[in-house]
Amino acid sequence: MAVETPAVQSIKEEILELKKKRGAAIMAHYYQIPEIQDIADYIGDSLALARIAATLPDKVIVMCGVHFMGETAKILCPDKTVLEPDSDAGCSLADSCPPEEFRKFVESHPDHTVISYVNTSAGVKALTDVVVTSGNALAIVETFPKDAKIIFGPDRNLGNYINSITGRDMLLWDGSCHVHEKFSGEKIVDLKKQHPQAEVLVHPECTAPVRLLADKTGSTAVLLDYARKSDAKEFIVATESGILHQMCKECPEKTFIPAPPSDSTYSCNECAYMKLNTLEKLRDCLKNMAPEVEVDKEIAERARLPIERMLELSSR
Repeated sequence: MAVETPAVQSIKEEILELKKKRGAAIMAHYYQIPEIQDIADYIGDSLALARIAATLPDKVIVMCGVHFMGETAKILCPDKTVLEPDSDAGCSLADSCPPEEFRKFVESHPDHTVISYVNTSAGVKALTDVVVTSGNALAIVETFPKDAKIIFGPDRNLGNYINSITGRDMLLWDGSCHVHEKFSGEKIVDLKKQHPQAEVLVHPECTAPVRLLADKTGSTAVLLDYARKSDAKEFIVATESGILHQMCKECPEKTFIPAPPSDSTYSCNECAYMKLNTLEKLRDCLKNMAPEVEVDKEIAERARLPIERMLELSSR
């Protein structure tokens, strides 16, 4: 683990002082930079962060992730102040599903139940019957009858994965995550030749050829748990490389190898949006109480119902 510089230590001290002054809780996704993960009060995947946000007593929430996560926290906690370190931290998957286009798609299939991935805008959630995450999507889809007509959006890879497991024929929105689409099956095969004993961990947002190479497919939280419990000593990890920080912290005796993207220029695959958040921006948002996440009240009221339905179904 890298030794912190005096400058980093100073910023962290400022953050802790400001957090106490503001009565704030800092939440961070597994894809955040290590320094933010280490200072966060709560860290997790989208499902865990949503569950925690719904029950937090703190009056201020700082969501270190991407914008849809801040929106979800605000929808679940309308009376709280929700901040985000960088308002430009968007999501390519959410952007691939504009609400008005999705509305037309839904209206053209009025007999379908709408299941939307949490990686969507509040506007899309407001058009949805139930929200899912990568950690609970399969289980929630399976609560519906086998012959149910379902629209699943926006991630076609996650939808294809669920269809392949369940034998369903859900109607899929044609969206994807730019990070997970870039993983190369060929490069993972090459890594496997170099590390024949390594197990391959794959996020379900990856393409089918990559998922076929997996020893375990699952959300970031599922992959982390699998790494803890597995007897293997080496792992090739095909998801955003930020998760490797927690994997290395919790399993220091094991080796984690980031699967490279198809672009041979890079050795690991990172989400540029997630990495927009920095310690300096985290400090400044607590200092200035901005940028603040706001969601239109009417949209928030409609979006809250499918999120709460997800939390209810996930607790069974």
